[in-house]
Amino acid sequence: MSYVDEVLERVKRQNPSQPEFLQAVQEVLESLRSVVEKNEERYRRDALLERLTTPERVIVFSVPWVDDNGQVQLNRGYRVQFNGAIGPYKGGLRFHPSVNLSVIKFLGFEQIFKNSLTGLPMGGAKGGSDFDPKGRSDREIMAFCQSFMTELCRHIGPDTDVPAGDIGVGGREIGYLFGQYKKIRAAFQGVLTGKGVAYGGSLARTEATGYGLLYLTQEMLRCNGHDLSGKTVAVSGAGNVALYAIQKAWQLGAKPVTCSDSSGWVYDPEGIDVALLREVKEVRRQRLTEYVKARPGAQYHSGKGVWSIKCDVALPCATQNELGIEDAKLLVENGCIAVAEGANMPTTLEATKYLQEQGVLFCPGKAANAGGVATSGLEMSQNSQRRSWSFEKVDGKLQEIMVGIFHNLDAAAREYGVEGDYVAGANIAGFLKVADAMLAQGVV
Repeated sequence: MSYVDEVLERVKRQNPSQPEFLQAVQEVLESLRSVVEKNEERYRRDALLERLTTPERVIVFSVPWVDDNGQVQLNRGYRVQFNGAIGPYKGGLRFHPSVNLSVIKFLGFEQIFKNSLTGLPMGGAKGGSDFDPKGRSDREIMAFCQSFMTELCRHIGPDTDVPAGDIGVGGREIGYLFGQYKKIRAAFQGVLTGKGVAYGGSLARTEATGYGLLYLTQEMLRCNGHDLSGKTVAVSGAGNVALYAIQKAWQLGAKPVTCSDSSGWVYDPEGIDVALLREVKEVRRQRLTEYVKARPGAQYHSGKGVWSIKCDVALPCATQNELGIEDAKLLVENGCIAVAEGANMPTTLEATKYLQEQGVLFCPGKAANAGGVATSGLEMSQNSQRRSWSFEKVDGKLQEIMVGIFHNLDAAAREYGVEGDYVAGANIAGFLKVADAMLAQGVV
């Protein structure tokens, strides 16, 4: 049995009820076979893959808080510090009812390679809670965030672990979390990213994941003889990533025509109105039915169906495993030429394989959505220097990083005989840097 197969069996045996984590590990290790085979003796001797697929630290804690009715509520909090070989742990916090240990471990594992691809010194981590901020008052969210940070602050720091936001954790939540950390530690430190500009945040951080997705997609298309300008783009989601992906798509000459939320989706043949979408989702915090009320030419559909719309480029920006095999078949049938993941692992393994087999350009989330954590790294740099950079400077560095990520993964795929397989290329390029650092630092 090969070393890769041995480790896959071990991971499956030790984590039998963690499907998301197992999916992420299988996808990465399968694509690393050619790299591992060239170094199998040393990697096996140093148990490199076992160490890579096992978190360095898993923290699970209770989060008690009091709601507006005086009732005590209890949620579960997580922080998985997966790998710190190339820098302080870095990864977002997700507040959503679907959060469990499997989800957090899969996200933390993916973060190792995503952070490595940025070229910045950041290790992989992830955290969050099964708390649902939807429908909660600001006071309730503040109470939860303060209780969550009261425990989390023991395990993080500007040179140890620097969390950020994710689903359910935006500027409001980051503000409450940072305030509690500052009060408990009596220190004003760059311990969280995604902060408000008034207290150490970075310009362009809000836009970074969506903008970065389009910068990479544009470069991927250009290097394969296509032009993003004039293309029709299907986008899923209506949160931060989707909103700014839609905005940047317009700026680069494409026409984004869809968006979605947990209840349904919108098709707007004239192109999504960014200002209206922001008003509905970020200001009023309402469902997409309100978008259609203000936009008579748009169509609202309940449930799922974004990928049934004819498009040239598809950008899944909602959540994991949202694009399945039947969706992939629809995209191919409708002439889609490229898929780039704005969310973390939004495409199933079966769908990914099918798209690649059909010649669709496919870039995985660990590369395509790395703009958020890349700009978080830039925010960390600004905090360390006690400086604030202009929007244009940050955006320019973001574009440079995303273009560099694509060329690095493209080069890795070519070097290891899988030209055009950007999933393998991303995993190989991200892995090699981390593996070299782990081997250099000994058994720790």
